[in-house]
Amino acid sequence: MSNFAPPKYTITNQILANIGHIEAAREVIENSPLVPTYERQFKKEAIARTVHYATALEGNALNLTEVRRIIEGAGEGVGESRSTNQESGEGPIARERDVQEVINYREAIEYMDKLILRETKELNEAIISEMNRIITNKILPEGAGGKYREVGAYSRNSITWEKSLQWPDPKEVPWLMGQFTNWLTSPEAKSLNPILRAGIMHTWFVLIHPFEEGNGRTARALSMLSLALDGYNVKNLFSLEEYYDRDAQSYYASIKSALDSLGDYTAWLSYFSEGLAIEYSRVKDRVIKLSKEFRMKKQVGQIAISQRQEKIIEYLQNYARLINNDFERIFPDISEDTVLRELSDLIKKGVIVKRGKTKAARYELK
Repeated sequence: MSNFAPPKYTITNQILANIGHIEAAREVIENSPLVPTYERQFKKEAIARTVHYATALEGNALNLTEVRRIIEGAGEGVGESRSTNQESGEGPIARERDVQEVINYREAIEYMDKLILRETKELNEAIISEMNRIITNKILPEGAGGKYREVGAYSRNSITWEKSLQWPDPKEVPWLMGQFTNWLTSPEAKSLNPILRAGIMHTWFVLIHPFEEGNGRTARALSMLSLALDGYNVKNLFSLEEYYDRDAQSYYASIKSALDSLGDYTAWLSYFSEGLAIEYSRVKDRVIKLSKEFRMKKQVGQIAISQRQEKIIEYLQNYARLINNDFERIFPDISEDTVLRELSDLIKKGVIVKRGKTKAARYELK
């Protein structure tokens, strides 16, 4: 049982750097205005990616396009087998299960949204069990989802199908889950950075493996819920599951490192925080780009502008004013006269104004 004791970890420079990147990106994303239409579309895309990659990690064969169709309620025929095994009959059954897994994970996200709206303060065994019940709906027999397993459990290698990890004895599960949920509400857990707390929760839960089915999906959902409840959902625009699926071998190896090292979560927390930093950075870059496009369109309307003029407007949006000494910094390879012609054209178009005369002049957005 020592492998499943409360976690140990070291806050390394790499983990601190990852958290720094996350916090910086989060600040930009939360404070960047997005057109509501863009934001709705981003959320829709993030949900589809989350559902697809969360289930793909468990062997779901549906592609992203099929997942989108199911989520949008247009999935008729998606569950039909592409190549039915006539001897075993497993083809159609597997496809039907794949569709149900997608439906269930989408409903799990809706359940998370409700908890966030209610401003739920703490995760408890009731919430955890309900999450698993939703994730395993119509996959396990009715009434079996959300109940702690009563049989032994192990993981298999997804390629060779050989047993790879043995999980705790079922008799230990209630005690281990009690220890886990007590930690979630403890002063120690509450004092932790939310990123570390969500990461620890994810792998600690996986190592207990309390349910008969859906432990990985439940763990990923709970860690995302934990982040969201702590204000780290960044407008629901990211999908950490996509990061996991990109290199599933590293994902599982990082989790296994906590087991092999007798409860040291350092390697896992480094991997987990790096994934968040990558995803937050991706969202930040996209939000900045669209915010600039939105501000540009708002500034110039339908007026045609050149690439140089676009660069001038971006500079003014960032620094409020432009003077002659700034020309070389923005356009190191073109003459001052060329820049002045671009500025003159923008003045004629009513986009900028010139204040002052000669070399002391400054240019500002109108």
